[in-house]
Amino acid sequence: MKFEIVQLSSLEKVRAEESLKRDEIHKKTVLAGERLSYQICMKSDLRMDVAVSVESGLGEAVRLYLVKDACIDVPTRENDMEGEDYITLEPGFMPDILVPLEEQHFLMKVSPQTGTVWVKVDIPEDTPAGDYQVKVKIMPVEGQFPEGNTFSFSKTMDIRVIPAALREQRLIYTRWFYADCIAVQHGVEIYSEKHWELIDKYIAAAADVGVNMILVPIHTPPLDTAVGTARPCVQLVDIEKKGEKYLFSFEKFRRFIDICKKNGIRYYEMAHMFSQWGAKCAPNIMVTENGRTDYMFGWHVAADSEKYVSFLKQYIEAISKELAAEGISEQTYFHISDEPSLESMETYKIASDIMRPLIGDSKTFDALSNYDFYEKGLIACPVTSVGHIHDFLEHEIQNQWAYYCCSPEKVFTNSFLAMPSHRTRILGFLLYKYNIKGFLHWGLNFYNSCVSRYPVNPYITTSGDRTFPSGDPFILYPGRNCVYSSIRGEVTYEAVQDMDICFVLEEYIGRDAVVAMIDGAAGRNIRFDDYPKNKEFLENLREEMVAKIMEFSAQGN
Repeated sequence: MKFEIVQLSSLEKVRAEESLKRDEIHKKTVLAGERLSYQICMKSDLRMDVAVSVESGLGEAVRLYLVKDACIDVPTRENDMEGEDYITLEPGFMPDILVPLEEQHFLMKVSPQTGTVWVKVDIPEDTPAGDYQVKVKIMPVEGQFPEGNTFSFSKTMDIRVIPAALREQRLIYTRWFYADCIAVQHGVEIYSEKHWELIDKYIAAAADVGVNMILVPIHTPPLDTAVGTARPCVQLVDIEKKGEKYLFSFEKFRRFIDICKKNGIRYYEMAHMFSQWGAKCAPNIMVTENGRTDYMFGWHVAADSEKYVSFLKQYIEAISKELAAEGISEQTYFHISDEPSLESMETYKIASDIMRPLIGDSKTFDALSNYDFYEKGLIACPVTSVGHIHDFLEHEIQNQWAYYCCSPEKVFTNSFLAMPSHRTRILGFLLYKYNIKGFLHWGLNFYNSCVSRYPVNPYITTSGDRTFPSGDPFILYPGRNCVYSSIRGEVTYEAVQDMDICFVLEEYIGRDAVVAMIDGAAGRNIRFDDYPKNKEFLENLREEMVAKIMEFSAQGN
């Protein structure tokens, strides 16, 4: 019998048919409070069931996951991609889904196709400096071979924890949360107890990969919705109209915020107050009047109509009071309209002028790619596509954010399934170098087709039914009464940690020196459109930074 087993970096993606002849890793140096992820890949010429176990002085800090393949139905929508930084340009499968091994009773199948265990080690913040080990053992399940032919394999990771700790995450990081997609995928009634349980699990899963801001559906977010249609209503705020006055009930809103706080969410973004791509209409908002509940506002109501403007003033004032009561006003951001164009600037200005005086200590922010919106004072925090961000960086904006979605598919960092992991992880060093305050992505758990005409099965299509590059709509997968994370989610979290390590090192040597170290390791002035395209750059730079932190911390500086 031939059995191969290797221990690899988290930045490898080993597909089922590929060779395991890759550089192994056996030791890592980390900060207290850091997460270390790596993987153990194996194949056998015989098919067998194996039991996986772990031995470590770090105890429950170690979690094991079975890596499962996701479907790539649209690797890219672009033509002329030869030489671009992709693992494949063909439809197929890619390792991505992380299923807790305890759900599989710590059993997995090994065959001539690669099987992978993802190891995640969350070093507690109070872990004493010193050397630790994580040993993962693989043993065949009894009864598969004649008596006396049993065997076992193991892989050990030596972990050195240095006398320094990561600080609290500075980057504000959001991926848009869709409560309606959860209800539809799991077949539960909206805001039933089962739905609330799942909302809790999804927000916990988001927080576990570094998301610390959640899109709050005060009304159903007017995102990716076909004109004239409505997504399932997930409006948290109950509204009743009496005469010219509106009454607002925040019971569900408070429960939602409690779940967020319990899971460590620190920042909140209110659903967009106007329709997407132009702010032409009001969002779909349910209101009860004379005992009848229906969409009083929506596609049939112009954004600047007197009726909606009157409502909006009362609505935002009530929300702002509730935010103050929850103690989260300063951590809250209000959306006006997603990705407005220059043609819609006048409507956007009207909306912005209405909202800004009402939101108190909260801020406005939106995804946009034209500097004029910020220059005219219409937005406090511009969220700019990485493909346009260097146009904004010339102006040294204090509250600059970045995002990517659907594109760019060439050159720039992104998190599509067909891309190598180093292209996702470079994000952290770029965000640090250019002093970006927040990062936004549109798809935490979008399980619909284009403009939400119908739900899709995310295990069959990862592209919104051939609309987006595969992987773009989500980084979480629905399980059976649960939710699964992904390699892409974990690698993005590693990018956030890279940024956090930069901040720790900055305390010792200053920001300019840290930036110089990044560019020095790259051999050039890295940009969002120009950076080393290999995992070695990332791993070597991180190790160099950790070594320097260890040097200073050992001196007691």
